[in-house]
Amino acid sequence: MHEPMLTGFLLGSSLILAIGPQNAFVLRQGLLGRHVLAVVLFCSLADASLIIVGVAGLSWIIQEAAETYRAYLFGLAALWLALYGMQRLRDVFRGSSGLQAAQEPDTALLATLGTAALLTFGNPHVYLDTVVLLGTFSLQFAGTEKVAFGVGAALASVVFFSLLALGARLLAPLMSTPRSWRIIDTVIAAVMFALALGMLRAGGLLGA
Repeated sequence: MHEPMLTGFLLGSSLILAIGPQNAFVLRQGLLGRHVLAVVLFCSLADASLIIVGVAGLSWIIQEAAETYRAYLFGLAALWLALYGMQRLRDVFRGSSGLQAAQEPDTALLATLGTAALLTFGNPHVYLDTVVLLGTFSLQFAGTEKVAFGVGAALASVVFFSLLALGARLLAPLMSTPRSWRIIDTVIAAVMFALALGMLRAGGLLGA
């Protein structure tokens, strides 16, 4: 029982450690101190729900859909990531990052969770990692061991997002100047543009 759970935890951790739009968003919310708990819970539950779908044996449906509509899925994801990157870049040039942004009215919880949802479910790689890869890997287990594997993979998301948000709060005092926030938003924008480019290539919309 413990071995399948540990396997799921380690595999889930290795997949989620890669820099992605979801991770960047959680980090930024943690630095801003806005709806941090809600964002962590949402992202953790979103990942857990997708892992359940994969472990339950429905990964082949997602895989077939991803192959059939690959260009559309990855193209839309690239567009959304590019738009989010432009938003962060806009804040850099406007000087509205960091302290100035924190002084503005707080973003509504639903709007924040809406952005988290788009960055999570709008990324085709999320389905390929959580549903297809973890779902396929879980086939080597059966019964309670399969459940333990899924629990371990889901637990990896909870631990990672919690540590990411906690680390962001600890770093918040260092991010007390607009210059620091311009650097953070510039890095996030660069990550989003790089991911968008990767999506276009993965979808066959751009040459390697």
